[in-house]
Amino acid sequence: MVLYLASDLIWATRIKATAEDVGVPARPIRSIDMLEARLADSPVKAIILDLETPQVAFEVIARLRAPGSSDPERGIRILAFGPHIHRDLLDQARQAGADVVLTRGAFDHNLADILTGLETESRI
Repeated sequence: MVLYLASDLIWATRIKATAEDVGVPARPIRSIDMLEARLADSPVKAIILDLETPQVAFEVIARLRAPGSSDPERGIRILAFGPHIHRDLLDQARQAGADVVLTRGAFDHNLADILTGLETESRI
């Protein structure tokens, strides 16, 4: 399963529809509480974070990448994406522990392959 945090309905719809098209189970999160609920009831392989929702996105990264954490969730891959003009957010996501950071254009252009790669644990 892939979880996703999207800044607006357009991105949420695009991610969900593409996931359905390629046969990847995907569910939304909007908060840390929703993240915790999804982690408790689903085998999560990856999380996609829209950096246009920076507060929640960075909370999620911190939750999964806390130093010294022995949580099983630490194996979950994190992909963050955002507008190319927000280089500072893209760099902060890398520094915080996101495995892959993409511009919104690169994410959108390769969404089907990205979702398939996240679900199958191949390189993204």
